[in-house]
Amino acid sequence: MSTHALDGYTCTPFSALGKRRDVYRTGSGPAVIVISEIPGITPNVADFGRRVAAIGCTAVLPHVFGVPGKPASPGYAMKTFAGACISREFSAFALRRASPITVWLRELARSAHQECGGPGVGVVGMCFTGGFALAMMVDETVLAPVLSQPSLPLPLTRAHRGDLGVSDQDLERITERAAEGVCVLGLRFTHDRFVPEERFRRLREELGDAFVAVEIDSSPGNPHGHPRMAHSVLTEHLIDREGSPTRAAVDQVLDLFRNRLLVAAKE
Repeated sequence: MSTHALDGYTCTPFSALGKRRDVYRTGSGPAVIVISEIPGITPNVADFGRRVAAIGCTAVLPHVFGVPGKPASPGYAMKTFAGACISREFSAFALRRASPITVWLRELARSAHQECGGPGVGVVGMCFTGGFALAMMVDETVLAPVLSQPSLPLPLTRAHRGDLGVSDQDLERITERAAEGVCVLGLRFTHDRFVPEERFRRLREELGDAFVAVEIDSSPGNPHGHPRMAHSVLTEHLIDREGSPTRAAVDQVLDLFRNRLLVAAKE
C-alpha cells in the first residue's frame, strides 16, 4: 500500500453480512460512498475522494479490490479485472442481476448515513462498479447516485449492451424513486466500448428526465484531445483544467452532492 497516496485518509474496518472490509475515509459532513474502479483505490481515485471532502462531505472509500494506494497500470488492471470477473461478488456477465456485493455496500451506506448525518448519502460507482450506484438506489438512504462509465454486465451481446445490471424487481423500485425526484447522473466517453450507447439509451427509457447523461466526445480528432480509448471520466482520463469536458463532469458530480446532500440538509 502507498501511504502517501492515501494521506489524509483514516482506515477502519467495516463488517456486515459476515464480510469485513477496510474502509478509507476523509472529510466530514454527509457521506458519499466512492466505489473504486478497476484496479482499485488508485491515487487518482483517492484524489477524487478529496474533492468530495473539499465541498463538505465525508468521502467513504471501501476496499473492494486491488492494493489501496497503488497506481494504475495495464498489467495491474488486467490482473484485477481477471480476478473480479470470476469472483462470486460480481455479476460480470449475468443479465438482469445486480452484483451480490451491492447488498454489502447498501449496509455500508446505511451505517455511513447514521454516522455522518445529513438527509442521505451519495454514491459514485466507476467502471466495473459503475452500475452499483443504480442498484443501491433501491434504498431510500441513497439520494445522489452517480454512474461513471457503468460497464457491467460486460457488453458481449446486444442484450448485454442494453442491460442495467439490476433485477426487474429492483428496477421497478428504482423507477419509483426516480419518479419521486431522485436524479441519476451518468457519465461516459462516446467511444468507450465498455459503456455502449445502448445502456444510456435504456436508462433514458426507464428513468426519463430523472436520468442526466454526460457523454463526452472521444471520437478521433475531438477538440479536447481525449483518446479514443478514454474510459475513466473522473480519474485516469480526467483533464483537470478549466474548459475541459471532464473537469465540467467532475464539477457536475460535485454540484449534485451539494444540492442533494448539503443544501437539502440546511432546509
